[in-house]
Amino acid sequence: RTGRPRRADADAAILEATRDALVELGWSKLTMGDVATRAKVAKTTLYRRWTNKSELVVDAVALLFDELTLPDRGSLAADVESVVLQFAALLERPETKTALMAVVAESTHDAALRTRIRSSIVDRQKRLVLEGRTRAQARGELPTESDPATAARTSDLIFDVIAGAVVHRALVSSEPIDEAWARDFTQLILVGLTAVAPA
Repeated sequence: RTGRPRRADADAAILEATRDALVELGWSKLTMGDVATRAKVAKTTLYRRWTNKSELVVDAVALLFDELTLPDRGSLAADVESVVLQFAALLERPETKTALMAVVAESTHDAALRTRIRSSIVDRQKRLVLEGRTRAQARGELPTESDPATAARTSDLIFDVIAGAVVHRALVSSEPIDEAWARDFTQLILVGLTAVAPA
């Protein structure tokens, strides 16, 4: 055995303490020591799990993204609108907004951090696209692609379009994402630019 086994309750306390510290202190003032104090664990406990605060913050925010679900609303359009509104609500939470913007900024000069963001957040959330596409194909709303490589590229593109638009509107433009916006955005995705009639 190399060290003590990980405890789920300790991990949960650490990740919650990390999010609280981010909201209160911001990225620049947050330290591993502060998180350890808030979580009531030894600093060595943190370093056995995470080598630095970038990894810790990514995992803390990834846990929030794992809360996203895709309940069956009966149609592809309703499913897309639902996940867009869920995603927007998640980005409105101070701990998500602070953490996400901080790690993205840090990742511009840290390749390892970019890789961790991709594996811990982006790749894990692509499950929603795969689930939604499978459901829509079963309903006959979308065609089934026989080539796995083509299907994977399509799923990646869908994810990039939806996630990119929501993140940009919520965190860059700071514009509201309400039911009307989600409906218009979904219509644009489903029918395309040339089929959108002027209001």
